[in-house]
Amino acid sequence: MFRRLSNSWELARASANVLSADKELVVFPIVSFVASLLVTATFVLPMILVQGAEQKLTNGPLGIIVGFAFYTTTYFVIFFCNAALIGAALIRLRGGDPTVADGFRIASGKVGLILQYALISATVGMFLRAIQERAGLLGRIVSGLFGMAWNLATFLAVPVLVSEEVGPLDAVKRSTSLLKQTWGEQVVGNFGIGTITSAISFAIVVLFVPLGFVAVSSHSVPLMIAVGLAFVGALVAVGIVNATLSGIYTAALYQYAAEGTMGAGFSNDMVTNAFRPKG
Repeated sequence: MFRRLSNSWELARASANVLSADKELVVFPIVSFVASLLVTATFVLPMILVQGAEQKLTNGPLGIIVGFAFYTTTYFVIFFCNAALIGAALIRLRGGDPTVADGFRIASGKVGLILQYALISATVGMFLRAIQERAGLLGRIVSGLFGMAWNLATFLAVPVLVSEEVGPLDAVKRSTSLLKQTWGEQVVGNFGIGTITSAISFAIVVLFVPLGFVAVSSHSVPLMIAVGLAFVGALVAVGIVNATLSGIYTAALYQYAAEGTMGAGFSNDMVTNAFRPKG
């Protein structure tokens, strides 16, 4: 376990080195976060403002259509920004000096394929949600297992879409093939950058608990608001940095799996231990 934690730290540090060289990479997760909030507001606000809208959307075909549209739009925003981030990161890993415009140019060139991939992911998401809601505990277990398998199979799908001339279904197949060829037939996710950022998030929560207690005890509304905003802001900042580092890490894994080369401070040992055998 300590070896995996150490590997997680090395991965985070190597990814941070790339981010340090190209600080503008953080723009892509910020755009993704803001755009996702806007998408959510677009779908949620009508249900709040229109009486009975929530009940109508919860039941019947209209709810399925709106749910599918929400999933598709959200996935498209996330995949588009992630494609821009990974595209820019690959430029850096290959010795270039990317800009924000480079990343969005790469993603824009694949916009049709990204939309198709979002439609596929939305279909899978709706399917898993249906199983979860209608099959009780068993459904939640099956949905969870299938979801983990899907996430693993599609781990390299976005960098494949960015770098190779393939469609979304072939990108998923290619992602699965790269994982099998590089890390073996039976692999599961190992500790990654999320381990480090989760620990940082926990530390933030521990820090803000006494601060929140002091703010509430003071009965000062401005102080409570300030502490609350600082707490939310800190967690959002950690999430954005985590998304950026994870995108860089995914780009590095793809480059290693597809081309057998590394760059920007990543060593073969880090990438070799990115996944581990089942059991």
